[in-house]
Amino acid sequence: MRPQNEENDRLEENDRPVERPNAMERRHFLKTAGMTAGLATFLGPASFRGVEAAVSEISDLTPQQAARDEGLWSEVKQAFTVNRSLINLDNGYTCPSPRVVTEAVVRYIWEQEQGPYGLYVQKARDQESTVKRSLARLFGSSPDEIALVRNTTEALKTVLYGIPLNPGDEVLTTTHDYSSMVSALRNREKQEGIKLVQAPVPLPAQSLDDLVGIFERAITPKTRLILVSHITYTTGQVFPVRRICDLAHRYGIEVVVDGAHAVGQLDFKVSELGCDYYGTSLHKWLSAPKGTGMLYMKRDHVEKIEPLYGPARSRRYNPRTSMLKYESVGTLSHAPFLAIGEALAFHNAIGSKRKEERLRYLKNHWAERLQTHPRIQVYTPTAPEMSCCIAGVGIDGVDPTGMRDYLWDEHQIQTSRGRYDRTDSSRRWVRISSNLYTTLPELDYFCDVMEDVASKGLPEPYSGYGPAED
Repeated sequence: MRPQNEENDRLEENDRPVERPNAMERRHFLKTAGMTAGLATFLGPASFRGVEAAVSEISDLTPQQAARDEGLWSEVKQAFTVNRSLINLDNGYTCPSPRVVTEAVVRYIWEQEQGPYGLYVQKARDQESTVKRSLARLFGSSPDEIALVRNTTEALKTVLYGIPLNPGDEVLTTTHDYSSMVSALRNREKQEGIKLVQAPVPLPAQSLDDLVGIFERAITPKTRLILVSHITYTTGQVFPVRRICDLAHRYGIEVVVDGAHAVGQLDFKVSELGCDYYGTSLHKWLSAPKGTGMLYMKRDHVEKIEPLYGPARSRRYNPRTSMLKYESVGTLSHAPFLAIGEALAFHNAIGSKRKEERLRYLKNHWAERLQTHPRIQVYTPTAPEMSCCIAGVGIDGVDPTGMRDYLWDEHQIQTSRGRYDRTDSSRRWVRISSNLYTTLPELDYFCDVMEDVASKGLPEPYSGYGPAED
């Protein structure tokens, strides 16, 4: 059986003439693409230089047009060292790093092992400050509003365990928020008497108004905190975070955003969202090294949120007001955090919006085909404001766990584990998440397999699975 893991508009052809950017826009593109590229290009990998050259050739295309330029994406694919003997459609777990990032991690590890660790740490901290400035520029915040952590779970649990709440206070989230975050809130519910409220999410949602409405109807005078996913890990539904934050703030409610799947997938700035807290995993869609993440917090909240590992003491910073207190977790390797710089260089060379549109195009390539089959259900809307790369798909009468295992065992197609809607057992799906290196023929083959199962059913033993896993 396939291994378990932690997580469980195709764009229409544009017949109008290509709109060419003016000279100022072109200069801005070149400056943005090269802003952090210097962190990587000194390594000299041909794959990275090839991406830069390919992007410069299509810089006069709109992001939507560039998303369909297979010459560009063929060059991008060469920057990855992925195993082509299988089809990885489970990039929502973690995303492979491009070669330039992997080589940087190795180089930083060698530097780390060359002398006394204490001397290296000071140098590494200075370099991480540069990385943090580049990350803050992409994210749209000040460098002193973010902390480098190991993953979304660490970032969000810092807030969910650290925020002061009283017995009877309510925390509002949805039935599609990540189970680890829900467990943290359940623990506080048992130990401190707070109340967790989970609002159901429509599948698929028909509009952004629907998504705002589920929070608006669930808010009570006791609601103190809202936890919302920027992109849900179950179906890839994109939530209108700004509208939810504005709604919450009208009632004096703070908002923490689970951005595990948004940074590096969507083109946005945190200043546009208006949230109080934001956590993400950089090893997902930014393709940074495994075990790297980020916590964002508005400055006026820092003093009241204690670190997960207890009060911090330091002569390097003010432990009451500095985000550095959330980075104090003991001895660790600095190499992955330094190599975030190379991941940023690679991402910026492609361009955030260009990358978002390509990821959406890949999802819609298979989703729009499969949703025309009468027995196949796509549980994620394809409208551009509603989703990007991740989507859930199921076949009527077919258990998603069996489907997942059949795809892997018989076709070497990796997907995420089966999911289901507790309120409606007929709605079951596997999660599909392609990436920049995914080819259209690979997605076509996946569709062929799904359509074949929809017509014939799963063979034994895959057809004998019980209820889908939680």
